[in-house]
Amino acid sequence: MQPKSPFGLAPMAGFSDRAMRLLSRRYGCGWQITEMVSAKALVYHNKKTAGLLNTAGEEDPISVQIFGSEPAIMGQGAALAVAAGAQAIDINMGCPVPKVAGHGEGAGLLKNPDQAVAVARAVVRAVDVPVSVKIRLGWDKPLDDLEAFAAGLEGAGVSLITVHGRTRQAYYSGQADWAAIRRVVEAVTIPVYANGDVLTPADGPAILEATGAAGALVGRGALGRPWFFAQLAAAYAGDPIPPDPGPADRADLILAHARLAIEDKGEDIAMRELRKVLGHYVKGLPGAGHFRGQLAQVSTYAGLKDLVATWRLLQAEA
Repeated sequence: MQPKSPFGLAPMAGFSDRAMRLLSRRYGCGWQITEMVSAKALVYHNKKTAGLLNTAGEEDPISVQIFGSEPAIMGQGAALAVAAGAQAIDINMGCPVPKVAGHGEGAGLLKNPDQAVAVARAVVRAVDVPVSVKIRLGWDKPLDDLEAFAAGLEGAGVSLITVHGRTRQAYYSGQADWAAIRRVVEAVTIPVYANGDVLTPADGPAILEATGAAGALVGRGALGRPWFFAQLAAAYAGDPIPPDPGPADRADLILAHARLAIEDKGEDIAMRELRKVLGHYVKGLPGAGHFRGQLAQVSTYAGLKDLVATWRLLQAEA
């Protein structure tokens, strides 16, 4: 995996779909990872998972992320994802939501590091593509043997580890522990990506300097801001930071995002899902609250175009 930029898009359920990935790539985003897919759902041929595997027309490097807790099922699921076209596999050991972590999957695997390593080993053995793992620091506190756990994942054959600098219980609160990420970097010989609190362009080079990581994945900082990756690249290179797009360009991006989502999911599903996505594009601008309130009522692309047109007029008058 040799991305052009050290800054990639973190996998976020309900957000980092193909539409978001394609727009982020336009602005120089490096490594990208799909929304997480249940390995068990793949094994049992759940029809809803097919769309999550769609990476058609996307540039390398991109990984399909799977989650689960049973080594055999995870291996089978990974093999099916590769058969469906996945060029790399990422294992989710960081999702904090109760319906995942509460069943011993995602961040729940951090309660049983030996099982987590067994899962990684099973996936590596099942596929002939690169396998990475995304972890958190621990469940309710950083693992006492965090470095040994990371070394165990390396020993299982994974080619890269991403570390979110928070525990599961912290969710996204508090400050990410970049020093703990550095400990993982120093404990293994494979590349490590840092994750957590990259919210401004300056945070990009700062997290790489503080952690020694090979790259960083950006999650919340990229919501409604695909141009953020161009700003991060500029900050990393020491170049002038491109300004945030103005209202007219943001309006165009909102409509482009919607069109891409509709291509993949159809208008009904896409417009329902976009209600929580598109409001991020107008954050901090006049009329943002009204836009989000009206967006919750929009069910068609035509309705979205009308809403965006009205919002643009408001910006011109502001």
